[in-house]
Amino acid sequence: MRGDSIMGTAPHGSVWVLIEYRGGWPPNGFDGLNLEPATKACVFSAAQAMRARVLLVRRHGPRRPEGSSRWAVLRHDSSGAHRQQWGTWSRDEDLAQIARALGAPGELGCQPVVLVCTHGQHDACCALRGRPVGRVLSERWPDLVWECTHVGGDRFAANVVVAPDGVYYGGLDARSSVAVIEEHLADRIQAEHLRGYTDLFPPQQAAVAAVLRRFGPAGRHDYVIAETSRDIDRWRIRITGRPPRPAAIDVEVQAHRTPPCRLTCRGPSMSSAVIYKVTSIRIG
Repeated sequence: MRGDSIMGTAPHGSVWVLIEYRGGWPPNGFDGLNLEPATKACVFSAAQAMRARVLLVRRHGPRRPEGSSRWAVLRHDSSGAHRQQWGTWSRDEDLAQIARALGAPGELGCQPVVLVCTHGQHDACCALRGRPVGRVLSERWPDLVWECTHVGGDRFAANVVVAPDGVYYGGLDARSSVAVIEEHLADRIQAEHLRGYTDLFPPQQAAVAAVLRRFGPAGRHDYVIAETSRDIDRWRIRITGRPPRPAAIDVEVQAHRTPPCRLTCRGPSMSSAVIYKVTSIRIG
């Protein structure tokens, strides 16, 4: 692990497709499943059109091969509302329901889903660090927690994503994960372990994380990006806050690339990463 800053590292997106799959997970997740070709292509095409992330999921613990499995489409829209659609599947062809669900608005409101990356076939660190986190969170919130395939940022394992909130956390262990998710479910997001909000771009994510670090935990929508300007590798970001938080905060963020080195446990080559550093925070 490289020790890179985790601020500003959440992949962009607001739609998640979850497919319960109790068998072994291929290194490339859904893409590697041996499913009926037409159905697989239908799901992939619909997900790509919506820029949805497709994740295989399963409950922690012994695998239970019997019975039908679940699927879900979860969305976080621009107003902050959550939408969902759930279904079941036992034959490959049943998964075509996902494409139809992606084309429909879905039901308003849903419980959050806590996704713990344990995808050891993709990167060993995800299994080694993720499974203890999956176990302790599943014991605490058995109805909310799923283990999942690759979510991005293996070097930040253990990674946890709360969907459809679109909040990424990294560098967790069994103890810290309980505290982080407990706070999240109470709508108190802490800066520590926060990788970012997926509806924001990386410099904006870093700015919000820095504001949370400076002024303390806040709700998912207590801070809003009001304005963003860029000058080469530097951003100026204005954030507005709900009372009793500051009404306006100006944050400057600078980006730089790290020297090439091994990115992940299974990384095939040397590579560099973009790191975002907050250089200034000022109440507007």
